[in-house]
Amino acid sequence: MAPSVAEISESQGTAPVTVPLKNVSETTESKPKVRRIIDEEKDSTASYPNYLPTWDHGEKYPAWEPFTHVEHGKGADPTFKDLLPEGSTIQRLTPSIGSEVRGVQLSKLSDAGKDQLALLVAQRKVVAFRDQDFADLPIPDALNFGGYFGRHHIHPTSGAPEGHPEVHIVYRNGSDGEVEAFFANRNSSVQWHSDVSYEQQPPGTTFLYILDSPEVGGDTAFVNQVEAYNRLSPAIQERLHGLRAIHSGFEQAEFSKGRGGVVRREPVSNEHPIVRTHPATGEKALYVNGGFTRSIVGLKKEESESLLSFLLNHIGRGIDYQARVRWGPKTVVVWDNRVTAHSAIFDWTTGERRHLARITPQAERPYETPYAA
Repeated sequence: MAPSVAEISESQGTAPVTVPLKNVSETTESKPKVRRIIDEEKDSTASYPNYLPTWDHGEKYPAWEPFTHVEHGKGADPTFKDLLPEGSTIQRLTPSIGSEVRGVQLSKLSDAGKDQLALLVAQRKVVAFRDQDFADLPIPDALNFGGYFGRHHIHPTSGAPEGHPEVHIVYRNGSDGEVEAFFANRNSSVQWHSDVSYEQQPPGTTFLYILDSPEVGGDTAFVNQVEAYNRLSPAIQERLHGLRAIHSGFEQAEFSKGRGGVVRREPVSNEHPIVRTHPATGEKALYVNGGFTRSIVGLKKEESESLLSFLLNHIGRGIDYQARVRWGPKTVVVWDNRVTAHSAIFDWTTGERRHLARITPQAERPYETPYAA
């Protein structure tokens, strides 16, 4: 059985909305399996059935080719005059991470406003925009907006709206037994990760918008990886510079295969610096996460496990540099995957649907700059 849960979880520099050529092995005698939630949920009550996930076993994509990323936050106007016009409001969720904005319609932003959006999100790490029209736009229009910030990532294993593989769907339908099955072998739903960090060019400015959610519950937690780095002693900071870690997508692919799911692209692993630098802010951030970081290059097994365990525990317990975003109707959350990790929170037992869509522009290859005391 394929998994019932899909959450595992340029004009001036804009990447075009393009899809790599499919290599579909299909004959008239045997067509690849296609699983559609819309077929399984007879008379579905989903608010946006056009966003219900599909898994097409015939979709196969070649390896990603490197591309030149344009960082729109770099050099953007720090007064945010095109992003936060008169009458809009912005309120901090916590001192170090997270803001909430009202009175701004993202889909109407000018290019200058989009540049300032990239800068604001890099500074505040995660920003929730309320009363947005994203979910009601035609899907190609939402993708055109997201494509301004980089090349669209196509997830190798998750469900997507049919015909739009660039959209990653997060989905729980609240079916009977889902809660019990999820917690059968775990105590908590917290799984800190930075999306698909195993890619050579992982995501930067990232968009997630709500389609259906429980009345209470299903929040998303974010952690500020810049502040996590800043809290370390200078001696540890200096030692981490120059170290690289392996981020792997093989386990995710094997998990999908083992449950009869899709693997659209051959899995990869890549080495990234443990401390990366943000191109717009110059801030240094820890770049390891429990979802995909496997080991530290050049260290023996016990050494790698010990140091990586310390860093992941440090990130996970940093409640004073974390924020929890509560979803509401017509909310779009924008965050910077380069300087944060996040976790969905599975804490509702009312059987309500949780359905979101993610647009995931890729960014530059992670790099580090020399240690500075």
